[in-house]
Formats: sequence, C-alpha cells, structure tokens
Amino acid sequence: MLKIENLHVAIEGREILKGVNLQINKGEVHAIMGPNGTGKSTLASVIAGKEKYEVTEGSITFNGKNLLEMSIEDRAREGIFIGFQYPVEIPGVSITNFMKTAVEEVRRYRNLPPLSELEFRKMMKEKEKVVELTEKLSGRSVNEGFSGGEKKRNEIFQMAMLEPELAILDETDSGLDIDALRIVANGVNKLKSPDNATIVITHYQRLLDYIVPDVVHILFDGKIVKTGPKELALELEKRGYEWIKNEYEQQKLQ
Repeated sequence: MLKIENLHVAIEGREILKGVNLQINKGEVHAIMGPNGTGKSTLASVIAGKEKYEVTEGSITFNGKNLLEMSIEDRAREGIFIGFQYPVEIPGVSITNFMKTAVEEVRRYRNLPPLSELEFRKMMKEKEKVVELTEKLSGRSVNEGFSGGEKKRNEIFQMAMLEPELAILDETDSGLDIDALRIVANGVNKLKSPDNATIVITHYQRLLDYIVPDVVHILFDGKIVKTGPKELALELEKRGYEWIKNEYEQQKLQ
C-alpha cells in the first residue's frame, strides 16, 4: 500500500529525515516511536503533503501511485487521513457541514453518487457511536472550545466518516486522560479492517496497550534504526531512548 524508499527531507535547508525506508501493507498497524526532534511528525506531514517540507531525495508511492506528485487534497481523496497532535479549530463551521462537504468530495473523486440527506444522517449516527460522540458535540463548530480529549475524539470521528485506506495518527495520545485514551483507541480498533492500515506515531508504550501494533519502528536521527514486533515497544519503555542512542552510535562507528 505505502512504500517509502530512501526518503530525505529538509526544512529551511536543515535535513530532518536522512534516508527513511518503510513499507506498510493492508491490514497492518505500524507504530513509529522515537524521542522529540527525530522526525516523526515530519514524516507524517510529508506523507500528508505539507508544503513547507522539501523532499531532496527518495520516493513515496501509495497504491502504486507517486504520492509526491499529488496535491494535499488529492492525497486525502486517494484515501490518506492524518490526525494531528494539535487539531485546529474552525469557528463558524459545524462538524455536520464540514463532514458532509468532505465525504461528498471524496465520493465525487471516486465517481460515487452523492448521499441523500437521510443516508448521510444515518451514516453520521453510526460513526458517532464508534467514538462515543454525542449529538450535542457533533452539532458544534469544528473543535471550537473543545477539550483536548474532545478534539481527539472528533479526529477519530472524521476518520470513521471518511473511511481512509491509510490513517496516520500523530501523537493522538498527547494530553489524553485514561478514559479519553480508551475511547479514542477503541474507535481506532473498531475501524481496523483487512482493507486499511494505520500508522501510530507516539512517544510512549501506554497507547500501544490499547492499539496493538503488528510492527514497531524506532526513528532516531532522521532514520528508522530498529524494527521489531510489538514487544520492541515494551523493551524501549524498560530501557529508554538512551539504549537506542548508544546502539546507533556504535553502528555508525562500525
């Protein structure tokens, strides 16, 4: 589904990603872990198509198509969703109207007929249940006045409505209490299918107690320096990032 080869990315002349290689297949959940400043959010932003990043080398393909040639809008229409660490507020735009516009845009791109008002309302009610989103909350403006947990829950609701092939969750657990974390994680788990994939970007093992990954990658100094099964996250929690730093420095000397 997603294939990244030798990806180098810079911002304002400073190289952040220094040769990332990554392959994601349908039906998989991948966790990307690493300390601050190693390029985790940069990787998510480049996949999504944020323009401030300069790809200096390498390639990204999505379902065989060159992702780097697509606009940020077409990447979303193709089925890529990204949930950011700090979701933005859109005052004056209700969640209902926002989602109706987004869903219909994706359907139009895929040559599907528009949903009737009844079909759309039914779909909303079904997806609201996935993340325990109340009608009172869904009737408000997008993220305006929402708590951190409500914003993250709304992000997963958007993901449920858009039904992406690839969802990238960038530090979704940031600022969440245990109850909000459980609700968000349960929503992600309910949306998992053999036809989609998820990338979970996090600092901490605790999220992976709820969203169990098939593969864990550790990103350090702009590169994926270690890949392993879900137990790798537990080992990282126990030994800390200093362990990874020491291993990486030894590899560079060899």
